[in-house]
This record gives sequence, structure tokens and C-alpha cells, in this order.
Amino acid sequence: MPDSGYPWPIETTRLDNGLRVVVSEDRSAPAVAVNLWYDVGSRHEPEGQTGFAHLFEHLMFEGSVNVAKTEHMKLVQGCGGSLNATTNPDRTNYFETVPAEHLELALWLEADRMGGLVPALTQETLDNQRDVVKNERRQRYENVPYGDAWLRLLPLLYPPRHPYHHATIGSMADLNAADLATFQAFHTTYYAPNNAVLTVVGDASAAEVFALAEKYFGAIPPRPEIPPAPDGRHVPATGEPAVERVVTDVPAPRVYVAHRTHAFGSPGYDVVTVLATVLGSGRGSRLYQRLAEGERIAQPDLVGAYGVDLAHAPAPLIATATARPGVTAERLGAGLAEVVDELATVPVTATELDRAKALLSTAWWRQMSSVEGRADVLGRYATQFGDPRKAAERLPAWLAVTAEQIAEVAADVLAGPDRVTLTYVSEETS
Repeated sequence: MPDSGYPWPIETTRLDNGLRVVVSEDRSAPAVAVNLWYDVGSRHEPEGQTGFAHLFEHLMFEGSVNVAKTEHMKLVQGCGGSLNATTNPDRTNYFETVPAEHLELALWLEADRMGGLVPALTQETLDNQRDVVKNERRQRYENVPYGDAWLRLLPLLYPPRHPYHHATIGSMADLNAADLATFQAFHTTYYAPNNAVLTVVGDASAAEVFALAEKYFGAIPPRPEIPPAPDGRHVPATGEPAVERVVTDVPAPRVYVAHRTHAFGSPGYDVVTVLATVLGSGRGSRLYQRLAEGERIAQPDLVGAYGVDLAHAPAPLIATATARPGVTAERLGAGLAEVVDELATVPVTATELDRAKALLSTAWWRQMSSVEGRADVLGRYATQFGDPRKAAERLPAWLAVTAEQIAEVAADVLAGPDRVTLTYVSEETS
């Protein structure tokens, strides 16, 4: 078993404008992954500006000073590369993987939209992408069964004005109300070199990457004052469970049970990660064995548990199950809660623990097997913990978790009084 979760070299530097650059050289294939983490997500959005971080994920592909609309994508794909972007409550990231000889092109493109998006942003582009986001909300959240579960769980888990209270898709009313100048100011505030980490992994030396980063990013001015996100580390316990029942057009009852736990990256969340795997990952998990295989009240492919890796507040652990035909939501919910409660009272066996650690090891090394996977992990640890080398600590921390720690954490954070239960039932069975 490796002592480190990251056995490749890591070199770092910081440009005069504050941009942090991380390089992990790997000459095994002639490809490079370029990954930019911006320290801006939905938790940074001021009141009245929800959804802004996610909308910029779209706007950043719509042209900048020296790159015409849609050209960024065409140039990367035209050289044989791939690209995308994602937004979550903690950050927004943009990434591409290209043949090594096109590293300079990728860095030029990223620098141009960091420093040159605002002058190229037009009302037409803004209106077009607002419509795209509205359609995304309809397709992903509003017009699919159970699609709005995350939108409902967040305000149940986190109180009003907490930075995790709202989802990244945001409020359509906020997006509609804001004018072009407001969006331009948001980009100017957060899309600055001193609020970003550039990571390059693959067939390139640190010296080469550092020189190119200076060439293309070095002249972009830093932002003197970047407003911090509200402090969400402490969520007052209400002492009462939060319950919501949704009557809507769904094919079968579904129940979500959620708890606030520990922040991602903390020792407590390492235990939660193993706990969640024991509870709800695959056919050997407790939820599957009890609800799908044993009592046969849950659909086999629709039962599980997972942690949501949020780094700046107690992150949620979510367990969910969907009922088999003829099973009521009440029976399903009681069975789900019972399995969760037993984590504090029924000791995790050596077999369960070994299985969970094997699954987590496989998942970790699967991500580490690609340059793009490694680039994203290093960008995360540099942004959220100040040092990409801390990524090497995660897998060993999971492998060190004991059954006793799981029972202790379960008793501490999975108690009924702070439980969130979200239930979906069809109009026919309500």
C-alpha cells in the first residue's frame, strides 16, 4: 500500500500579481492538462446575486478581447483537445487537456478570458446565456422527477443567509434583475490572478510552465480587495428535525435523509467519507443489504449514501432510497432512518471496513490515473488548503480510519434531532 496518495513531483510558484502556479511533470504521454480554479462559487454570491458564479461558467466561453465568440472551444477541439468547466458552492474551475505541443495555446486562451472577458461582454451575450441557464434549470431541476431535491435540501440543512443556503443554479429572479454592469463588476471582483490557481499536469517541465504563465498571465493586474465569503463554519443546532413532504408527479416514493457533518479536508470528514461508503456504496453496503436485498423495500439501483465535499462548512451526508412498488414512503423512511441510526450502535465489521477502504482506494487511483484528474485534485488542495502537496494525505487518512471512529462520529453527527428528511410522493399515493 503506498504511503502517499500522490507519488508524482509537484513544483509551485507565485507570480507577482498573486497567481499561484502548480506543475506536476509526467512524461508518460505527450499530453498536458490545464486547470484553473477560481476561488468563487455560490457561497461568495452577495444577496440578490445568486446564480452569478454559475452563469459566468457559461459566459467565459462566449468570447474575450482576442478570442471571438465560441472560438475558445473551437481552438481547443481543433488541436485535438477537450475542455469543460464546472461550478459548485466553493469554486468555479475551467479545464482543458491538449497535446503537449499546444500547451501555450491553452494558457493564452485562459489568460485572455481571465483578463479580457469584461470588455468583450455584451448585453446580447448576457441575455443569451441567461436563457441558456433558465433552460438548464428546467431540464435538470424542474422537469425531471426528484430533480429539485438538492434545491430543497440546502435550505433545510443551512439557515437563511448561510453561504450554502442556496444552490449554484441560483434564482432566476436575481439573474433577470441584474444589469450588464453588475455582471461585469462580479467578474472584475473575483476573476483576478490573485484569486486563482493555475495547475498544469503532464508532459511539460515546471520551468516551461512558469515561463509561459509569466508571459501570458503576468501582466494581468491583481484585485486589491477581494471580499471574503461569509463565514459558514458554525451552523447552530436547532434541536428539532427538519421535514419536508413533496407531493408531485414522481414514479415512486423517494426519501432523503441528510445530516450536517464536518468540513471536507478535516479528520472528521475523512471518517464521514469511510462511513458513507460503508453505509451506501454498492451492493455490499448496509443500505443495499438491508433495504434492497433483505427487506426488499427499496429499488436496488436507487439506494445509496454519499458525502458532498464542501470545504467551508459542515458538509452534508445524504442517504436516499426509492421505494419498490407497493411500499409506502412511511415504511421506506423508517427503514432508511433505522439503518443510518445503527451506524452508532452496530459496530462496523472488519469486512465492511476493508471493503470500504478498497472502494475508496480504487476511486482515488482511478482519478490519479489521468493528468486531468490529478490537475483538478492539485488545484483543489492549493485553493482550499494552501498547499497542493496536502493531496497526498487524503488516501492515507481514509485508510487509517477505524471502526471505533466511525461509531463515534455517527453518534455525534447523525443524531435524530438535527436530521433533515425530504420525502417525495406521487399525487395518487399522497
